[in-house]
Amino acid sequence: MEAVERPREKLAARGPAALSDVELLAVLLGSGSRHRSVLDLAAEVLRHADGNLAGETVNSLIKIDGIGRARACQIVAAIELARRQADKPRPVVRSVEDVLPYLRDIRRQRQEYFVCLSLNGANEVLESRTVTIGLLDTNQVHPREVFSDPITDRAASVILAHNHPSGTLRPSPEDCALTKRLVRAGELLGIRVLDHIIVTEEGYLSMKQAGHL
Repeated sequence: MEAVERPREKLAARGPAALSDVELLAVLLGSGSRHRSVLDLAAEVLRHADGNLAGETVNSLIKIDGIGRARACQIVAAIELARRQADKPRPVVRSVEDVLPYLRDIRRQRQEYFVCLSLNGANEVLESRTVTIGLLDTNQVHPREVFSDPITDRAASVILAHNHPSGTLRPSPEDCALTKRLVRAGELLGIRVLDHIIVTEEGYLSMKQAGHL
């Protein structure tokens, strides 16, 4: 069971882009077979497909030991859904209001959540991830944790955000110092920090609009 939980926990904490193909497929399969763990079974499926599941069919997948018709249908359906979603345009960030739907879940949290959105050169959202979860008003955020996934995403820019469980929208000195530190780190990496948004249950503050960026 631990082998299943690790990819799931990683997915929940860091987003799907942080997982390998084997880990993503393991999450989809849910469990292994009698003779293989779920990660081993996922690896065998990818070997069978030469790393490209797009061309697989239900009939080709059921030839793999441990993959029955139900699992084969799951895989084929997931690939088709991903293809259809990929054909749709990505959300574009034109204003702070375009970012707020990604922050809905953290506004009422009693711990401090630090979130990073990766954007491409057209300001389309590539990924949204929770980077760290702190305790009340304390949160340790390191540039390497913030930028590791955007680098993988080949992001052109990022938007940072965190909640204030206290309910105040005034940025603390620590918020301002962290923002400046991350802006400098982004400049070295070639990834612009477009904004740092603070949210509460009652509203939001753009540190860029407030002159802190």
